[in-house]
Amino acid sequence: MRVAIGSDHAGFDLKGDLCTLLDELRVEYRDFGTFSSDPVDYPDFIAPVARAVARGDFECGIVLGGSGTGEAIVANKVRGIRCVEAADPVTARLGREHNDANVLSMGARIVGTEVARACVRAFLDGEFAGGRHIPRIEKIARVEAEEARG
Repeated sequence: MRVAIGSDHAGFDLKGDLCTLLDELRVEYRDFGTFSSDPVDYPDFIAPVARAVARGDFECGIVLGGSGTGEAIVANKVRGIRCVEAADPVTARLGREHNDANVLSMGARIVGTEVARACVRAFLDGEFAGGRHIPRIEKIARVEAEEARG
């Protein structure tokens, strides 16, 4: 599995902790930045992560900020992205199982390191359940396509 990861300044320290986890899990990843705790605008670092996942360069992405909300909004603007914002491992897992989420968003000011690590593990271990969820994912894709056409 290949993972794209990125954060703003608020998520910088947590990103480092999660990169350590990815190393421990022997998961290949690319860090899209930011590379310091100096203030930045989160879309500049989150959109490239989402675009890389949408292109298929990475199987999934992890985006981090202060709350995770803005980051999820940016990621979900990219066609083909289904980003789940999670503050607990159950939500992270269900995002994968029920929504076929391909990006996980978390807020460093919301979750601590251990909860974030548990969320990442749940997200990476989760698999889309298919079945009754497939028509829902297809409907999401249709909405996305309709919006793209204007």
